[in-house]
Amino acid sequence: MLNVALKLPRTVWFLGAVSFLNDAASDAIYPLLPLFFAATFAVGAQALGIIEGAANATAALMKLVSGYFYDRSQRAKGWLIIGYTLPALSRPLIALASSTPVVLLLRMGDRIGKGLRTSPRDALLAAAVPADRRGLAYGLHRSMDHAGAVAGPLAAAALLAAGWSVREVILWTIVPGVLSVLLVAMLREPEGLAVGNGKIDWQWQSLPAPLKRYLVALGVFTLSQASNMFLLLRAKETGFTDTQIPLLWAGFSALAMLLSTPLSALSDRVDRRSMLCGAWVVYALLFAAFGLLPSGVGTTIALFVGYAIFIAATEGAEKALIAELAPQAQLGTAFGWFHLVSGVMLLPASALFGWLWSHAGSTTAFMVSASTSFIAAGLLLRARRAER
Repeated sequence: MLNVALKLPRTVWFLGAVSFLNDAASDAIYPLLPLFFAATFAVGAQALGIIEGAANATAALMKLVSGYFYDRSQRAKGWLIIGYTLPALSRPLIALASSTPVVLLLRMGDRIGKGLRTSPRDALLAAAVPADRRGLAYGLHRSMDHAGAVAGPLAAAALLAAGWSVREVILWTIVPGVLSVLLVAMLREPEGLAVGNGKIDWQWQSLPAPLKRYLVALGVFTLSQASNMFLLLRAKETGFTDTQIPLLWAGFSALAMLLSTPLSALSDRVDRRSMLCGAWVVYALLFAAFGLLPSGVGTTIALFVGYAIFIAATEGAEKALIAELAPQAQLGTAFGWFHLVSGVMLLPASALFGWLWSHAGSTTAFMVSASTSFIAAGLLLRARRAER
């Protein structure tokens, strides 16, 4: 597997290294932001939810916009430079913010950067490799992304242990952020991409029917996906201490990092829709187990291992399937719709899960999520049969 991965184009490795640096900076401060906001600006959960909700909703829309314009030019580098520069500057400036509105603007700048770069980057990855290597390419990219999610929190913990303040750690993220921008500036886009004709249609009805059927099933599945924060809350209920929970999440990210490349590469050798359909059923069983199995640290660790395997098997395969179902000239728009559907549906998914948890208990919340995932798997299976 390593020998095959090493033969991937330079573009794939460059984008993976950029994601590693950017995610190391982002995940270094992500767990610290709620504490920093509460201590500095007296921002409570409701205000924090508004800030994050507005930022993520803006990012979801930007992913469609940038994907559409990528299709018109077939050039991603400009979008990537802007998309990584905004977070590289916005993240450290949070440490110098003096009011909640300024924090909101900086968080939106961070998320807008993510929105501007994501669809062109995913389309560029698809264009840089043959169709039978797309699962491997996306898997490698996700592995390096997860590696950043491990390295960032560990670096932040080390700096805090050395006596740094939270504000100083946030300021420190300018270093990996600037490095990621410099790497993007060195990136050479592959030659021979389709030339945009300026007539790309980004409306839903312009998408191929198989792609639309997949996106509908994906939208239903996304409704079953609660925020990972709920899984960590469930871990705390089952006996994990506040000190152990970050270690649990670091272990989860490390396992996902190790498995993303080989499991995503598996989708290059099997029918991707069948693989995703089976994975969504596994997700339903995992969430049912989170809600029904007796509480215990050992059980929770086993379920997090299963969840890491699920994440590793699906993140790359989902994007490879989008590239498979979309025309070459419409890759950016297709990825824009993919990210818009999944991003928008996550908002009601987490809201519903949280409401059920509060009013009916965690078991009910997990069982409703599991049932929704089964429905999505059925829709995906039906879409596959329709094409046959």
